[in-house]
Amino acid sequence: MGSNEFDQRRQTIAAALPARKLDALLVTHGPNLPYLSGFTGSNGTLLLLSGMSILFTDPRYRIQAARESSCRIRIAKGPLLVDVLAAIGRLGVKRIGYDPARMMCDSFETLKSRLPLRASLEPVTGWIEELRMVKSPAELDRIRQSVQTNSRAFEQTIARVRPGMLERDLAAELEYRQRRFGAEKPSFETIVSGGVRSASPHARPTAAGLQSGELVVVDMGAIQDGYCSDMPRMLFLGRPGLKVKRMYRAVLEAQSAAIDAVRPGARTAKVDDAARKVLKGYGLDRAFIHSTGHGLGLEIHEPPRIGKRDKLRLQAGMAITIEPGVYIEDFGGIRIEDTVVVTRTGCEILTPPPKTLCVI
Repeated sequence: MGSNEFDQRRQTIAAALPARKLDALLVTHGPNLPYLSGFTGSNGTLLLLSGMSILFTDPRYRIQAARESSCRIRIAKGPLLVDVLAAIGRLGVKRIGYDPARMMCDSFETLKSRLPLRASLEPVTGWIEELRMVKSPAELDRIRQSVQTNSRAFEQTIARVRPGMLERDLAAELEYRQRRFGAEKPSFETIVSGGVRSASPHARPTAAGLQSGELVVVDMGAIQDGYCSDMPRMLFLGRPGLKVKRMYRAVLEAQSAAIDAVRPGARTAKVDDAARKVLKGYGLDRAFIHSTGHGLGLEIHEPPRIGKRDKLRLQAGMAITIEPGVYIEDFGGIRIEDTVVVTRTGCEILTPPPKTLCVI
């Protein structure tokens, strides 16, 4: 993404400061910092004002910050907040917005105790996250690339799976191939869980070997150029029985129904409800123990949430997952997921591999 996109984002925020009765917005860390500044280093703070934006970082990132960001750069020789406070005093800033969910407690206490006279910190929750929900074409291109990388890693790794392969070895192979195909790192800890452990949605891979006659959940994601992908796929070692086939058919139909419900203006709860209605018809609705999906982008889980109590309306440009699942204790679990982009007429499915049960 070019610097113009970051400039436009900051201008959007700056233009809205007066309506929120703010003189500035302070962004101390987390994904909102690169979203607004372009800076991807591990230590930075952004002070965004109506006429300019100042990015504070330390000497390790002098070159990187200048290359990545069009903000004014300030290189601090000590703690960044010392320089931030000096700038607040020098510029006469009075009302400074901050996100309580994104600021560390010690940073808040430092700022609050040392602010200039008549300056104040004003909580602003979810403002940037709301903007991040609708992706630009450049962001969607990055998500597509991340999805493709993730899918290629899965396709090439799955050919090597055999009974006896350790869960943790399969996870390591998947992550190795992600990096070979251009990923920076996994977007979350890769999940490989076989047999009865597949009934735990977020089970960690262990030293257990994959066994014939078992379901295996593989849930993996990559970060590429800063953007996340997320893709569970189901394996079965051997010949699946009728119960497995029926469960898989139920989850696949539920997922298809939820995808069909995705369109601009649709409430997220309606998308979730579409999946639950199908599973109820199979008598499996109580075995669906999580939400139907979530947004993704700079973070693997970000708004909107696709759950039964969520009333947000979908908008074109949102990138979301659709991932219903069924989990039966002492038997196993099945989860099927796609990443989709809301379009003007419905949605575009980004995840390329077939969604049939992969029988090995």
